Amino acid sequence: MQIAQKNFYKKFLGRVGEKKAADFLRSKGLKIIKTNFKTHIGEIDIIAEDGEYLVFIEVKTRSSDAFGEPSEAVNLKKQEKYYKVATEYLKISNAFDRACRFDVVEIENGQINHIIDAFTL
Repeated sequence: MQIAQKNFYKKFLGRVGEKKAADFLRSKGLKIIKTNFKTHIGEIDIIAEDGEYLVFIEVKTRSSDAFGEPSEAVNLKKQEKYYKVATEYLKISNAFDRACRFDVVEIENGQINHIIDAFTL
C-alpha cells in the first residue's frame, strides 16, 4: 500500500472510530459538547459532559492488536499535550470551575472499551 493510501486509511479509520465513540458515549448518557477541538498545540477528539464532569476524550481505533492495545498509544507525552489543549478549552469556555477528567475510548475490531478517568496530571 502506498503512503498516501495508508494515511487516508488511518484518517478514515480514525474518523469512523470517533463517530462510533460519540454514539456509544451518547448511549451511556454523556452529552457531546464538541468534537475535534483544535488549537495550535493539538486536538481533542471529543469533549463531553458526564454529570458534573467536563470530560476530555481521546479515541484510539485499531483494526488489529498487532501494535498493542489502542489505549497504550496514549503515553505520558500525549497526556501532557492533551492537558495543555484541555487548558486552552477551559480558558476559551471560561470553565475553570468545572470538575474535569480524561477518558480514553479504544475501539478494536468493532469492540468499544471506555476507560473512565484513564489518566490524571
